[in-house]
Amino acid sequence: MTTACTEGLDTGFVDLGYMKVAFLGVVQGITELLPISSTAHMRIVPALFGWKDPGSAFSAAMQLAALAAVVSYFWPDVRGLVLGAIGAAKRRDYQDWTFRFTVWIVLASLPVMLAGLALSHTLNACGSPLRSLTVIGISCLVMAALLALAELYCNHTRTLEHMTLKDAMIVGLAQVGALIPGVSRSGSTLTAALFLDLKREEAARFSFLLGLPAIAGAGVHELYKLVKAHLDVHGWSILALGLVVASISAFAAIWSLMRILERFSAWPFVAYRAILGVLLLLGVGAR
Repeated sequence: MTTACTEGLDTGFVDLGYMKVAFLGVVQGITELLPISSTAHMRIVPALFGWKDPGSAFSAAMQLAALAAVVSYFWPDVRGLVLGAIGAAKRRDYQDWTFRFTVWIVLASLPVMLAGLALSHTLNACGSPLRSLTVIGISCLVMAALLALAELYCNHTRTLEHMTLKDAMIVGLAQVGALIPGVSRSGSTLTAALFLDLKREEAARFSFLLGLPAIAGAGVHELYKLVKAHLDVHGWSILALGLVVASISAFAAIWSLMRILERFSAWPFVAYRAILGVLLLLGVGAR
């Protein structure tokens, strides 16, 4: 399975065409916001069908679809934080919880944004070794184990109002792990939040809100790189279709995740990731 490069940028999605990219947009949208790794599925699904790897540029640009879905679903939270923080700043009420919480989200987003910029050439390079199925399989197993430990040994009694700057930074540092394909941004932050004894639905809520700056930054950065790489009109139209489809499926994924965590637990995702990791490593070993 080969990849396509545009001035060193992995743009395999262009050769896939509209229908395949639309299908992958559904997969990307669902897996981007569930703790099961979108990168893993963007490697597995094309491999199963014998398609080209859509490339890291596609996955990164799809962050904008995730951004649209998160902002739409959590609009009351987003609006409240933005307006509350601005109002508190105008009053110079820096002890206001909304202001402090918003600042914490910004500060906790810095580690992954800085690490992403530093590693962007490696992560988005054509044929990057980090996108190998072996790396993804191992990452799936490690994250399944960590999520299982969070379910077994944590209380899940705290709410966002109990959080501190230290808590936010711990989750922010965990988000850096999402740069490794197979780890999953939502998976790493959700797991870290659960280890802090947050209620499951509150952990997911914080995971999504924390991800907004990083998701927006990654998506805009990737679009800028695609502009610089002189992607043609055909390529942009294919990407646009993928974004629209992924936005809709990502919204559905958030709704599903919140219902699962509110009524059950994270165990379904533990089982899925463990099985996926084992199958990937067995598949690699059998080649």
